Amino acid sequence: MPFNALFGYLIKKRLQQIELFRDHPHLAQLEVFHSLVRMARYTEWGRQHDYASIGSIDEFRRRVPIQDYEDVKPYVARLRKGEQNLLWPTDVKWFAKSSGTTSDRSKYIPVSREALEDCHYKGGKDLIALHYQQRPDSKLYQGMSLVVGGSSTIEQLRSDAYSGDLSAIIIRNLPVWVEVKRTPVIETALMENWEEKSERMARETMREDVRCIAGVPSWTLVLLRRILELTGKRDIMQVWPNLELFMHGGVSFRPYREQYQELIPSAQMNYLETYNASEGSFGVQDRRGANDMLLMLDYGIFYEFMPLEELGSSNPRTLLLSEVEPDVSYALVISTNGGLWRYMPGDTVRFTSVRPYRIQVSGRTKSFINAFGEELIVDNADRGIEAACAATGAVVSDYTAAPIYMDDDARGGHEWAIEFERAPDDLGRFTEVLDKAMRAINSDYDAKRRGDMALRMPVVHAMDNGTFHAWMRERGKLGGQNKVPRLCNDRALIESILAPVPA
Repeated sequence: MPFNALFGYLIKKRLQQIELFRDHPHLAQLEVFHSLVRMARYTEWGRQHDYASIGSIDEFRRRVPIQDYEDVKPYVARLRKGEQNLLWPTDVKWFAKSSGTTSDRSKYIPVSREALEDCHYKGGKDLIALHYQQRPDSKLYQGMSLVVGGSSTIEQLRSDAYSGDLSAIIIRNLPVWVEVKRTPVIETALMENWEEKSERMARETMREDVRCIAGVPSWTLVLLRRILELTGKRDIMQVWPNLELFMHGGVSFRPYREQYQELIPSAQMNYLETYNASEGSFGVQDRRGANDMLLMLDYGIFYEFMPLEELGSSNPRTLLLSEVEPDVSYALVISTNGGLWRYMPGDTVRFTSVRPYRIQVSGRTKSFINAFGEELIVDNADRGIEAACAATGAVVSDYTAAPIYMDDDARGGHEWAIEFERAPDDLGRFTEVLDKAMRAINSDYDAKRRGDMALRMPVVHAMDNGTFHAWMRERGKLGGQNKVPRLCNDRALIESILAPVPA
C-alpha cells in the first residue's frame, strides 16, 4: 500500500476512535481505570493497596491517598537505582527531568514504554491527524518538521537508565518514520547550551523545507527571529513558503498570538495547542482557531478533579468526569500508565464544555496570588494582559506579578514586571484596562479592589528588552521547557527581576 494511502487510512481510523470516546467519555474512563488497576495489581504499590480486590472507583479513592512528588520520591529513588515493579509492572528506564519542588532543584518523573507510546507519542500523532482533518489538502509529510525541544542532554543513570527533559526523551525514542523527517540533527537538538543551540538550529534549518514546527511559543519565537536576521527575509513565509502548522504548548499562546501572525503572515497557517507535561499528555486542540483543548480520554490516564477549596485539606474530595461543571477551575489529579497514582501534577484546569469535555489550563496550584483573598490565577492574568494589549496596541513578550504587602494605609496591591515587544501607547491606560479586565473576570479580585479598600491599582513596570532572557540565563534556565513563573504569592522572584543589574 503506498505511504500516503496507508497514512490516510491510519488517520481516518484514529479519528473514529477519538469520536468514540467523545460520544462515550465515562465508559472510556471506566475502561482506562480498570486497565490501570489490573496492570499494576502485582507491583509493590498494587500489593500495598490490594489492587487485586479493588472493584470500583470509589473503593480506589478510599484506599489510595492523594500523592504529590514528595510522596512519590522514595519510589523514584529506588527506580533510578535499578529496582523495578514498584509502581508499574514494565521496566522503567527513562525519567523526565522537570522543575523542582520546594525541597528539590529537579524532580524525576518515571516514563514507562506505555507512557511514551500510548500517551506522549499518541498526543503528537493526534494533533497531526486533526490537522489533516482540518486541512485535507495538507502536504505536511512531504517536507520537514522542526522540533524545538528542551536544552538538556541525556544523563545516563546506569547502563540501561537515563534522564533528561521530556522533549529530549521523546526525540531519543522517535520512530524511524518520524526521525527521517525531523530537523535539526539530533546532536543539535539535544545541545545543553540554549544560546549555542538556537544559533546552530537557525543555521541548520533555515535552508530546509520546513512545513511543521513543534515547540514552546516563547523559545520558538526567539529562534524564528534569529532565522530572519540570518536570512534577511521579511517574514518566515519567505524562508519556509510551505509552512502550514505550529504545534505548541507549555505556556499560554495568548501573549504570543499577534507576534506569530506578524512573523507568519499566512491565512493558511494552522496553530494547534497540546497540553503535554512530564507526567503525561492530557489534551489536544481539536478545532481550528479554538482556545480550548479536547480532554484525551484514551491515553492510559484516569482523571479526577479536585475543587480548589479542597487544596490543603487532610482528606480532600475529588470529582469524577461526570461531576465537573463548566467555568470552574479544578486541580488535576491523575493515575497513569507510568505508575503515578492519584498524583497531583500541580496544574489547574477549567472546563469550557462538558459535551464533549474540553478544557483550558487555568494555572498552577502554586502559581497564583492570594495575599488578600483575591485568588488571582494565571488564566485571569493572561486574559487581562490580552485585553490591555488589544486596547493599547501593545505586544507583551513576558511578564510576572507578585503582591505588594499592606502599607501604613492597610492597603495592598499587585506589582507587575512586563517586557513589551511593542510598548503600549499609554502605560497608564494599559494598567487601567488590565485592572478592569481582571475585575470583570474574577469576582474575588473585584471585591478586594472595590473602593481601593484592600487592593489599590496595580503597579506596572515596563522592563527593558532582554530582561527576562537575562534573568533566565543567570539561573541556567534558557530554552526548551523552562518558563518564567507568571504569578507568585511572595516577592522573591519579582524583586530579583526588578533588582538593578550590577555595574
